[in-house]
Amino acid sequence: QTGAQFGYSLGWTMILTYPLMSALQMVSARIGRVTGHGIAGNLVRHYPAWLANALVALLLIANIINIGANLGAMADATALVTGLPAAGFLLAFALFCATAEVMMRYQAYARVLKWLTLALLSYVVTLFLVDIPWGRAVRGLVFPNVEWGAETLMVIVAIFGTTISPYLFFWQASQEAEEVEDNPDEQPLKCDPMEGRVELRRIGWDTMIGMAASNLVAMAIILTTAATLNANGIIDIRTSADAAEALKPFAGDYASIVFALGIVGTGLLAVPVLAGSAAYALGEARRWPVGLDRKPKRAKAFYATIVAATAIGALMNFTPIDPIRALIVAAVINGVVSVPVMAVMLLVSAKESVMGVFTVHGSLLWLGWLATAVMAAAVAAMLYMSI
Repeated sequence: QTGAQFGYSLGWTMILTYPLMSALQMVSARIGRVTGHGIAGNLVRHYPAWLANALVALLLIANIINIGANLGAMADATALVTGLPAAGFLLAFALFCATAEVMMRYQAYARVLKWLTLALLSYVVTLFLVDIPWGRAVRGLVFPNVEWGAETLMVIVAIFGTTISPYLFFWQASQEAEEVEDNPDEQPLKCDPMEGRVELRRIGWDTMIGMAASNLVAMAIILTTAATLNANGIIDIRTSADAAEALKPFAGDYASIVFALGIVGTGLLAVPVLAGSAAYALGEARRWPVGLDRKPKRAKAFYATIVAATAIGALMNFTPIDPIRALIVAAVINGVVSVPVMAVMLLVSAKESVMGVFTVHGSLLWLGWLATAVMAAAVAAMLYMSI
């Protein structure tokens, strides 16, 4: 939607968000690896219960909307490629995502998610199947021509909420904690500080490489849709399949199909992470047994949350809600929710009583606070322009 509506003028956000999102993801990963608990688990242990409950409730709302929009996008894209009705694919994808997450053991499921990230390369392939005016695209990155207004600021907050997103903080911290719990030879760094240097270096490189790949893929999507849809006056996208379909006259059938398959692969990667992060957050806040390596009968409420979030998201698609608009609204909610989550997360990471000798300080802490300030300023400007 950003590429279609604004062309090349907002591509610079991918450059701006890279250091900010990397810093916050490093902080969240450190919290999980050092303490052996996720974000919500640390909140309920060190802050009032109402704060954890409020943040988790907002996360659940945004994640469920996100799940619904992703499932709808996957179904529409598959229907575009096959010519079959989308409703059947919607239910099949929802059932597959929920069942796989509940039934597969953690290590096997983690490998599946890692291989699924290769689906993101389809967006990069599509970029090179269309004719990009690179001079204009680079000028848009370096000297963007932005018309500031309520709609522009809303999309910027949505971009921030998609890249610097609460569900990613909860997911990464919980996965670091899960890795510790699943490996009998490992302990939280707070209990085993000798492993600190190696583990923190791993977290740093893992995060920087992952976030770079994420933003390069996002940039490919923006440039592709800017060069095809925006350049030909198509600025309002109702579904992701609309974007793939609209590519046909300007980039050919092959580009359209590759883009559509990318939507499916991305959804298969995103839906389990969204449902899983919601379950981790709610489970840790309620002090339930959590973890994808637990048998379903030993973590009934945790797995029930995954199934319920996926089911409610799927049912959203049988309402008149516009999928892309729902996705943007969810991203805006994520952008708003990120501000208090980031602030609390940074406070937790700097507390010696929580992190021991591994408190976050120096440039990483200040970069985290800068990200929080940038996000807060964007949200405040959006609200002001909207009023």
